[in-house]
Amino acid sequence: MPSMLDAVVVGAGPNGLTAAVELARRGFSVAVFEAKGTVGGGARTEELTLPGFRHDPCSAAHPLGINSPVFRTMPLDRYGLEWLQPELPMAHPFPDGSAAVLSRSVAETAASFGPRDAGTYRRLVEPFVSKWDTVLRDFMSLPTTALPRDPVTLARLGLVGLPPATWLMRRFRDDRARALFAGLVAHVIAPLGGLATSGVGMVFALAAHARGWPVARGGSQSISDALAAYLKDLGGAVHTDYEVKRLDDLPPARAYVFDTSPTALARIAGLGRSYGNYRYGASAFKIDYALDGPVPWTAKEARTAGTVQVGPGSADIGAALRAVSRENRAPDPPFLITVQPGVVDASRAPAGKQVFWAYGHVPNGWSGDLTDAIERQLERFAPGFRDRVLARATAGPAELAARNANYVGGDIACGAASGLQLLLRPKLSLFPYNTAHPAVFICSSATPPGPGVHGMSGHNAAKAVWRRLRSA
Repeated sequence: MPSMLDAVVVGAGPNGLTAAVELARRGFSVAVFEAKGTVGGGARTEELTLPGFRHDPCSAAHPLGINSPVFRTMPLDRYGLEWLQPELPMAHPFPDGSAAVLSRSVAETAASFGPRDAGTYRRLVEPFVSKWDTVLRDFMSLPTTALPRDPVTLARLGLVGLPPATWLMRRFRDDRARALFAGLVAHVIAPLGGLATSGVGMVFALAAHARGWPVARGGSQSISDALAAYLKDLGGAVHTDYEVKRLDDLPPARAYVFDTSPTALARIAGLGRSYGNYRYGASAFKIDYALDGPVPWTAKEARTAGTVQVGPGSADIGAALRAVSRENRAPDPPFLITVQPGVVDASRAPAGKQVFWAYGHVPNGWSGDLTDAIERQLERFAPGFRDRVLARATAGPAELAARNANYVGGDIACGAASGLQLLLRPKLSLFPYNTAHPAVFICSSATPPGPGVHGMSGHNAAKAVWRRLRSA
């Protein structure tokens, strides 16, 4: 290791690894330090239940990963990353056995909403589908890191996306479309009436039409391992089992980049109350299952979908989100997000078996057990589900935070994705990756564009770092 590194990255999640790769690609010397025994952060794969069952402790389906502007510039396929596409990106079943779907096809998606809303949906998304790559790159960058390539389309998306999701949902006459769209917003655990929540739903829908909602062959660990291997080939170093408690624990460097929560950054870097107003949001309560066969969904569309949203209507989803975000209680019944990698990746479990995960939302730091409520909800849409369970691994807020220190109180978004904090995080600033210390930067999902395995927070932060290093 050089006596003075150009940059040290703390935390080997997808954003930390992406920041390190971006700096190494530009000739800077970089080392990454990770407290856990493996890289990955929110993109890991472990045998949580039984031998041979490979589960993703956090993210499993990756609409933003395959669409990521920065990942698409990297040769990650050479390092073992292979995206596998389920027949359907997502299904949203209803109690009558039917389902709305989010398909790669706009027409198929629109048709699943019924004749009264099919045209409305097509008119909503079609102006953006053909310009998706450009508009996503503009959306996930900042004016201070990259000027918009298509400001007109970005502005049009802003007009649609900045209002609350409840406003956009009024365009639909029936609840099939409203329910699916409400479920998309719930992926960031944001109340439906919040600022820019329409944009959340639009991004997830457009991502599906562009490139689907795939899983990574072998598990989400493949994404992190590919980034780490690429970094090493570029000359970077990765050190695991290395917990950082203060800056003095790290080797000398011209810049320090933190893929951590703002709270941890302030503590390690001695920044006091710099992020004292930063809010952490609701938590997930997650269950990983080893199953003796596929989930017995009543709706046939759900049997081939990689992701299945479980909540009968938009009012139910809205009530569940209000319960955890505003009423500080666990909803019953909960709205569930579930992923079944086995519909497309047989390597995840022994022959004839399946891995499956489901999570509902609970208040930050909640200490109860949502298992029964989750399984009662699953049984409504997949009768006999409990009979297929071989083993389960539950993780509430405390367990999620123990697995990943960025999930403060179990908040898998590393900060409440609601109000202005959905757009302006970790604080109001034109330079969100900079800190009060001129050599310290933050690149976690607490910075724009926010949560998800896409690496763009790391990419944007790396731009701020290399500009400082070149000007020094």
